[in-house]
Parts: sequence; structure tokens; C-alpha cells
Amino acid sequence: MPPKSETQPSSAATVRPDHVYDSIDPIFHLLRILPFSFLRPPRLRLKLPNLTLPSAMTVYSLILLTYFMVVSGIVYDVIVEPPGIGSTQDRFTGSVRPVVFLPGRVNGQYIIEGLSSGFMFVLGGFGIVLLDLALDKNRAKSVKVSFASAGVASIVISYVMSMLFIRIKIPGYLG
Repeated sequence: MPPKSETQPSSAATVRPDHVYDSIDPIFHLLRILPFSFLRPPRLRLKLPNLTLPSAMTVYSLILLTYFMVVSGIVYDVIVEPPGIGSTQDRFTGSVRPVVFLPGRVNGQYIIEGLSSGFMFVLGGFGIVLLDLALDKNRAKSVKVSFASAGVASIVISYVMSMLFIRIKIPGYLG
């Protein structure tokens, strides 16, 4: 790196903005000037697009859908391609029964298992949203009670079903 000069100009007016075109190549200068001597760019009257923000409910719906897809294991289902539902053969009768949960394997799932578990997680989250709506002071008391009871019911159903899913998935789980 060359040493810095002690007498540098301090004003910004001495800096040239066209330092990109400092070339000694005559063809470069010819190609830079020649086409624009007879070509004129068109006058375009373009309008900027009018973008509006999405509504709060649209954003909430997209986030809820994304959350459902993440907790359902959609990425796992796309990569591994498990069957939608499994089957097992009854030892005594020999008949084939459908199985929704893949027992004994925590790191594997059927497609229906992931979707049902994801739905239970979303149901619990929706219950929390209903409890939040029940705290609004501008609502009638009957509506607040309805929101609160639906929220508590959603959370309880989601918890009970998720624990049932875990007990099916891991036999002998007492949690």
C-alpha cells in the first residue's frame, strides 16, 4: 500500500464522481459514447406501485399457518416421505388394523400423526388468543365469558390430547 500524502485535500468538491470511467482503453470510451449519439432513451411515465400493508388478520393467519406447518413436521414429511398411515397385524385374528401413531420411535412419524399433533398445538395457541380476547374491557360480559370458556376448553383439550398422543407414542410414559 502506498504511503499517505500529508497534503490531502479536505474539501469534498475535489473528489470526482466519474472515477469509474477513468480508463485508457479507447474502445471503452468509444462504446460508452457512440450508441448514445444516435439512440435516445424513451420517456417513460411509470407509476410506482401502490403497496398497502396487509391487515392484521391476514398477517395472523399467515403466521398461524406457518406455525402449523412447522410443528406438524411438513419438512420432515417432504424429505423422508413417510406413509400417511401405518398398519399392524393382529396376532390373534390375523387381520390388519390401521395405526395412526408410529409407536416406540420418537424421531419418526406418519403424516396423519404429524398433522394431528400440529392441530393440537394450534388449538392450544388459539385458546390463548381467545383468553386474550376475553380480557377486552369493551365487550359485553356474556361475550367475555364465552371467549374465556372457549379458550380454557381449547387449552384443556389440546393439553389432554397431546399427553394422550405422547402416551401412545412412547408406551410406559407417565409424564
